[in-house]
Amino acid sequence: MTRCITAVRGALLTTAAALALGAAAPQATAQDSDSGNWLFVTVTRGDTPHGEAPGRLLLCDPPQGHGKAAEACEQLDRVGGDIGRLQRKDAFCPMIYAPVTAHARGVWNGRPVEYRETFSNGCGMSARTGAVFALDG
Repeated sequence: MTRCITAVRGALLTTAAALALGAAAPQATAQDSDSGNWLFVTVTRGDTPHGEAPGRLLLCDPPQGHGKAAEACEQLDRVGGDIGRLQRKDAFCPMIYAPVTAHARGVWNGRPVEYRETFSNGCGMSARTGAVFALDG
């Protein structure tokens, strides 16, 4: 009887976790998520975001989702979807503290992607992440 209760408890926890993750997943259709590489990207102002900000679904087959989707997909292809490995570009950024938090989650080459980093300002974010979080076009 104890094994049965343990099995049921485990199944219930697994189901609850799946439901919770499903509720937190970006609003994408099954066709979108099954079609290849995709990321749901958000940028929030401040260093302590208070919930999920509106974002964009970046699809890379074909590139779409925001104004620089083709460039973002090309950059991500070079690093296998690992945003942390994107090459920092030289930029002269103002030393103004206006923090932004970049967040991405999705699937790249069949592997889950989860990235979150807070930058001192938008210029620093752009220099570090390229076109991936260029949601304004």
